[in-house]
Amino acid sequence: MKIENSLTLPQLPEAPSPTGLQFSVATEEDFDEIMAMSQDIYGGLDYLPTRYTTWLQESNRTVILARKQGKVIALESVCVIDDGETMLVEGLRVAPQERGKGVAGHLLRFCSQLVKSKNPEVKVTRLTRDDQLGPKDFQKYRLITKQGILLVRFRAEDLKLRLTELVPDEELNCSSSSSSSSSPQPPPPVCLDPIAIHHLYLTTDLMRGVLPNATIVQDWQPFKPLPSNMAILLKKEIDWMVNDVTTPTMASLCTFPFRVPIGDDWYYLNIDMFGKDLALARQQFLCHLRRHTASLKGHVMCQMFLDPPLWKPMADFCRQTLQVELVKEYTEQCVVESDVM
Repeated sequence: MKIENSLTLPQLPEAPSPTGLQFSVATEEDFDEIMAMSQDIYGGLDYLPTRYTTWLQESNRTVILARKQGKVIALESVCVIDDGETMLVEGLRVAPQERGKGVAGHLLRFCSQLVKSKNPEVKVTRLTRDDQLGPKDFQKYRLITKQGILLVRFRAEDLKLRLTELVPDEELNCSSSSSSSSSPQPPPPVCLDPIAIHHLYLTTDLMRGVLPNATIVQDWQPFKPLPSNMAILLKKEIDWMVNDVTTPTMASLCTFPFRVPIGDDWYYLNIDMFGKDLALARQQFLCHLRRHTASLKGHVMCQMFLDPPLWKPMADFCRQTLQVELVKEYTEQCVVESDVM
């Protein structure tokens, strides 16, 4: 079953709320108020301005607002994935003056009740966090997988010059999923078309040893390799790469660049890297950078998620070889889940 954004909110039992919250389904008319409420979130890297309208159009997603005295003070998005068995929670934001008052907990409980009322087959709640998990967290959640987060910053024009100096074009170009190479050099990464994606991720077990805990984590969203999830992913603008279509050991998914509110001509690039081979990870990283910065002018924040042991050597490569700025030290992306009661 699917949740429609036009649904009427049912009268669900709810724990008494000392904050006097009212809940409603978000609409396009709420955009300006939401942006004002969540100004400066994620250090200016907020993805919601570019995705809000798309979220409202997704039939398996509902965006819920919490209001206090008529004003929007919190937002949460819930998306049903994994053949209806998983409620994915994302996009949480609470107005600064309301933080620490239990608003997020009340909103999440309401969202869980709403999803469960429309999708009784939902079994677990999944979410992705980038803060340090503590003992209390592990009392509530099971850890599914974790990746290191590498965040770098650069001017697109500077990086293009650096890439040209470092590596010949033919070593950075990505081959098609049907091409082969007779060169003695390691072959370039392979860009997958939808047919190749379906073959590798759905009809074979080749990717299960590459994916962290058999999970496709794409731009903070964890998916099991299922046809219903692949239908969601293939609607997005993503570049899919592997090092080899017959025996893949390294794979990556890269979003197309989108603007972020940190400033004029600022873009965000997200790369999810799966596998443990540093040389192959570097190769695919460079290929994604070449493909997605060639037409950009301005500043780019590039966030890469990769196997934790690869973080330091990749960070050194970024600073010393690519000569780009490391924005922050090591942090982790943790996918966790809990049972839906």
